[in-house]
Amino acid sequence: MEQYSGKKVLIVGLGRTGFVLINFFNQLGCSVKVTDIKPIFDLNKPVKRVKKIKPTPELVLGEHRDDDFLEADLVIYSSAVDPHIPQLELAREHGKEVYSEFTFAAKYCDKPIIAVCGSYGRTTIAHMIGYTLRLDKKNVFVGGTSEEPFINYHLLKDKEEVDYVIVEVSPEQIKSLKYLKPMLVVYPNLDEIKIPPMFRSVSEYLETCLSVGKSVDENGYLVINFDKLATQSTLSELRAQRYWYSRRSFVKMGVLSEVQGTHFHDKRIHSNIHYHSEFRVNRMRIVGVNNRENMMAAITACKALKVSDEAIQNFIEKFPGIPHRLEFVIEKNGVRFYNDSKSETMRDLKKTLEAFKTPVILIAGGKDSEQDYEGYAPIIEEKVRVLVLVGECKEAMNRSLECEIQTFLVGSFDESVLLAYQKSRTGDTIVLCPGNDSTDVFRDYVEKGNYFKKLIYQL
Repeated sequence: MEQYSGKKVLIVGLGRTGFVLINFFNQLGCSVKVTDIKPIFDLNKPVKRVKKIKPTPELVLGEHRDDDFLEADLVIYSSAVDPHIPQLELAREHGKEVYSEFTFAAKYCDKPIIAVCGSYGRTTIAHMIGYTLRLDKKNVFVGGTSEEPFINYHLLKDKEEVDYVIVEVSPEQIKSLKYLKPMLVVYPNLDEIKIPPMFRSVSEYLETCLSVGKSVDENGYLVINFDKLATQSTLSELRAQRYWYSRRSFVKMGVLSEVQGTHFHDKRIHSNIHYHSEFRVNRMRIVGVNNRENMMAAITACKALKVSDEAIQNFIEKFPGIPHRLEFVIEKNGVRFYNDSKSETMRDLKKTLEAFKTPVILIAGGKDSEQDYEGYAPIIEEKVRVLVLVGECKEAMNRSLECEIQTFLVGSFDESVLLAYQKSRTGDTIVLCPGNDSTDVFRDYVEKGNYFKKLIYQL
């Protein structure tokens, strides 16, 4: 990318991805300017952070000025920015190079790309594939999110040693995506009910999502969820080799001779891709229907890539989950700990509890945001043996739920973890699932989850 050295670069959007782009183009010796439509009083923390960067980029806040877009040699915007704002269209009309961060990274990536698409489950599947490939002694990069933007691949010092680049691609990113030529694409789902606002119709949404699969040639692979997408006729018309996966049995459904892929049959996972494999599932760490469905997708993708059966079996037994999302942390004295700090609504809490087959010890609570707790008592009484409430909302949550289970209100987060462990016995599961925003004490759910793990290791 030496051709951009010394060029004028305009970065649109001062979010997480914006900081990564500033760092990237500073390393190339570019003249960097950042523009964000938000006013400065909404960006106090980011602005303070920018001013610590050397060389410090010029900031234009509260507006997008046409001249800034026309003076730049290169315009880069994050996925949160509407790709059709007037200033971006103006820059294109004047022959400027205009890219989304994802498209720019894809254009200059010369490694085999695995793209995980769909409406949800992308992050988990991408990390599962990456985890398994690493067990098979492969070097991988996993990204495509605001936490790990695709452009970070180009900042790797050893990127020439990378065997696969695994990226999750949201429907919004696909809308402005060019140059992505994956060798394998995963489709776990296509939600036609809740489509992002930038799509005008269901047909536009589906066509956009499926465009990535259309870019895969006959030497590449498509990994598709049979349970949710078997009736999607467009997928059967694509050129790539298609492998299906299902939590159900292809034998019992009567499609074994018609479908090539991975399925659950007779208490084991079976896959007939390239050759027949069987995998044991009695020692899985992950819990929940969605996680197990995501696991089937990852296994199917890895079988298509000819990953060893040993690596796949190790993945099934050892994968702990994504950090802060029903993440298995450790088993201590027969007690299993799970960190689900990202679940900051009662709806999320309900889904988490449904993932466990036996009652758990639950640590919940956080910022008092006047959330509605009505209607959640039944699931808590069914799935929770001991309830530990902490944070600003503990009293309101306790009054509203009125659960007929053993409940404790504690004064600090440290105390909540210690009490939960004291009340546990061999075979118990302790789950941190706040069901409320974490910002009463912590910066965000990440800090809360990391502190939870620190306390566990100190027990």
